[in-house]
Amino acid sequence: METPNISTPWPLRDKTAFAGIGTSAFGNFPESDSYGLGCEALNAALDDAGLKPSDIDGLIVNRIPSYERFAEMMGINPQYCLLTEAPGRFSGVSLSLAMQAVATGAAKTVALVYGNNGRSVRMRYGGGDSQWSPWGMTSPGAIHAMMWRRHMHEYGTTHADLSWVAEAFRHHACLNPDAVMHGKPITREDHAPARPICEPLALLDYCLINDGAVAWIITSAERAKDLKRPPVLISGYARQDNFTYGSAPPTDFWQSNLGAVREQIYARAGLGRDDLQGLGIYDNFTPTVMFSLEGLGFCKPGESGDFVKDGALRLGAGRWPTNTSGGHLSNSYMQGWEIIAECVRQLRGECGPRQIPDARAMQYICATNIAQSVILRRG
Repeated sequence: METPNISTPWPLRDKTAFAGIGTSAFGNFPESDSYGLGCEALNAALDDAGLKPSDIDGLIVNRIPSYERFAEMMGINPQYCLLTEAPGRFSGVSLSLAMQAVATGAAKTVALVYGNNGRSVRMRYGGGDSQWSPWGMTSPGAIHAMMWRRHMHEYGTTHADLSWVAEAFRHHACLNPDAVMHGKPITREDHAPARPICEPLALLDYCLINDGAVAWIITSAERAKDLKRPPVLISGYARQDNFTYGSAPPTDFWQSNLGAVREQIYARAGLGRDDLQGLGIYDNFTPTVMFSLEGLGFCKPGESGDFVKDGALRLGAGRWPTNTSGGHLSNSYMQGWEIIAECVRQLRGECGPRQIPDARAMQYICATNIAQSVILRRG
């Protein structure tokens, strides 16, 4: 695969920006639904950007059943509308579609809204007769458990290696007053005896299912300069789908897909790993973080266990502070949407005690059947 030359900028580099972000509370809200939660988040994002509903001419919704009904509830009349698929990998995909819409003139200002009431309706992510079950893989957790077991066999990594990830993200959640697990610290010693779920994974290796919503507002970099918040530019985006493992765990830990993303993302963004101050990694399970670090070249295949030791991902302790809001593991499972919002907050310097010093560029990484990455930088 040909790697684009950094000297020839990617056409979309720094052309679009985050103008506003907003979130609802995360928890159990049976009195609401994905529409109500989504409206709460979008109203917060509009206020954050200093915009009105009438300023929105593009709308992308995720896990909200109807964009028509949502637009009606919000009182907006967008000319560009889309409902994206439910899996969490579509957070990054939705962002890329918004970038393209703005860059091509299909819309000037796009609202992207994710709403999920999975906890209050007791949504089952797998189990029983589901999309994950053809070969006995009844849930994403089962798939990741088998993948980590294979990783342990091939490379000598251990379940204890995952404790560095769980502890770091819980530490970050305890610095975030809005995190579901705020005020509930754990130590690495709490990791091994946690309740087993699907061996070798246990309770602290799993994300937190909650009700909640996240909204982003994307517009052109030029337009964003005139709005309420300092713009956060989208410097690069890369994606590679996996068409090999439809019903069974990937035997290469998504390395081929992530490798294709790695070949493009830094050249497209015009930034390298040394230019980054922090990471946002899709952490539906602790092993996903390890696969992401290996796949994007932060360490060699099989070396993620050693890489994360001694707090490499922990704010204030390591080179790569990651998921500073607590991530899916200790804030809430908002399927990538909140992790990207946290990257925006970091680049705007709004994170208080969990702020990465002088954060100028952040990278989001998602190791799934659609491997993808986004690099954001301070405008």
